[in-house]
Amino acid sequence: MNFLEELSWRNMLHDVTPGAKEYLEKKNAVGYIGFDPTSDSLHIGSLVQIMILIHFQKAGHKPIALLGGATGMVGDPSGKSKERNLLAKEKIDYNVKEIKKQLKKFLSFDCGKNSAEIINNYNWFKNFNLLSFIRDIGKHITISYMLTKDSVQSRMENGLSFTEFTYQLIQGYDFYHLYKHHNCAIQLGGSDQWGNIVTGTELIRRLEGGSAFAATTPLITKSDGGKFGKTEDGNIWLDPKKTSPYKFYQFWLNTSDEDAKKYIKIFTLLSKKEINELEAQHNNAPHLRILQTTLAKDITTRVHSKEDTKIAINASRVLFGKSTKEDIKKLDKATILSVFEGVPRYSISKKSIAKNVNILVLLTELTNIFQSKSEARRMLKDNAVSINKLKVSEGAFISLDDTISNSFIIVQKGKKSYHLINIT
Repeated sequence: MNFLEELSWRNMLHDVTPGAKEYLEKKNAVGYIGFDPTSDSLHIGSLVQIMILIHFQKAGHKPIALLGGATGMVGDPSGKSKERNLLAKEKIDYNVKEIKKQLKKFLSFDCGKNSAEIINNYNWFKNFNLLSFIRDIGKHITISYMLTKDSVQSRMENGLSFTEFTYQLIQGYDFYHLYKHHNCAIQLGGSDQWGNIVTGTELIRRLEGGSAFAATTPLITKSDGGKFGKTEDGNIWLDPKKTSPYKFYQFWLNTSDEDAKKYIKIFTLLSKKEINELEAQHNNAPHLRILQTTLAKDITTRVHSKEDTKIAINASRVLFGKSTKEDIKKLDKATILSVFEGVPRYSISKKSIAKNVNILVLLTELTNIFQSKSEARRMLKDNAVSINKLKVSEGAFISLDDTISNSFIIVQKGKKSYHLINIT
C-alpha cells in the first residue's frame, strides 16, 4: 500500500488537498509535521503524529519533524478556548532539546535519501524583524482570509490576541521556508491544523507560484466521550519521569474493547492481516483481552524499552495476578512507588526490624495498618493478610530479609486493600 492507502485503512486520514495523491506517488517526497514545545515531553496525543511520520518514512518518503522554537513563543490558538501562558525562550530551548531526544527513538536518521530530519523554526525566525515580515509576507494574506479559519472563528467571542491571531501566518511561513529550502511540498497534521496548513499552501502559491499539499488526521476520541490521553492524573506522557512505564502500560491495557480495536490500528505497525487475526481471536475470547495486551506491550516497548515492558508486565502480575516471591523481588524502587501510588504509606526504621519482629507488632505498633491486635489476629486467622503477596499467619516474624530492595514491605488486607511500608 502507498502512504495514503495505509493511513486510510488505519482510519488515520481526514482531509487531503487535490494533487496530494499524485505528489506522493513519487518516491522521496518530502513532508513535515510541527511539534509544539510547550512542555519538555511529548504526550500520547503527539504519538499519533509520530506514527504518521513513521508511515511516511516507511512508504519511501523523507520526514521532517519541525520543532516550534519560534512558534512556541507565540502560541497556537487551534483547539484552545483561551490564551495560553507564554514561555520564556530559555524554557522553550530546553523543551526543544528534550523533545529531540524523544523523536530520535522513532525515526531513522541514517537511511539515505529518506533519512529523517529534525529542524527548529527559530533558526530562520531569529533573524526576522517585524517590518520585514509584515512587508514581505503579511501583504500576501488578507485579513478576510485569516478570519475564515476555525481557529480564529472559535475564539472571536471569548477574545483572541493579535499574538495568537498571527500564528497561522507564522506557521504558513514555516511551510513556505521548508518548501523553498528543503524541497518540502506536503504538510501533515491533525485536522485542527487544517487552517494553518492551507495558509502555508496559499503563501507558497502566491510567493513562488508553486504547488504544495496537505493531509490531516482525525482527532482521536474515546468511545465513552472522554478526552483521549487524559486520566484523572492528567496527560499520559512519553517521558518515564512524568508517566512511569508501568502507568503507561496500564493505560493501554485498560482501554475498552471498542477503543482497543481503533487504537491497535493507529498506534502499532502491525499489518492488516495481523490485526484482523488478533480481532478474530479477541472476539472468540474477549475475557483474555488479547487486543489490549498486544497493544500495551507493543507501544510500551517502542516508547520505552523491552526491559521496561517486562518490568511493567511483572508489576501487573504482582498486583493483579498470581506472583512469586521472586517476581516481587524483581521490582525496582521507581516501579513500586508507581504501582502503589495513592495507597496508604507508613515509614519505619531499619533498626525496628533489624531483628525478627512479630507480624502483630508490625501491623499495629510500628504501623497502624490495623487499629487493634484483635482485628489483626482475626484477619490473620482467616488467611486474609499477605506480606509481599505471600500469605502470613499470626506466628510469622518479619525482618530486613523480607524487604523489597531493602526499602519496602507490601501489606495486603483482603483482596484489594494495599499498604506500603517504607523502610528508612
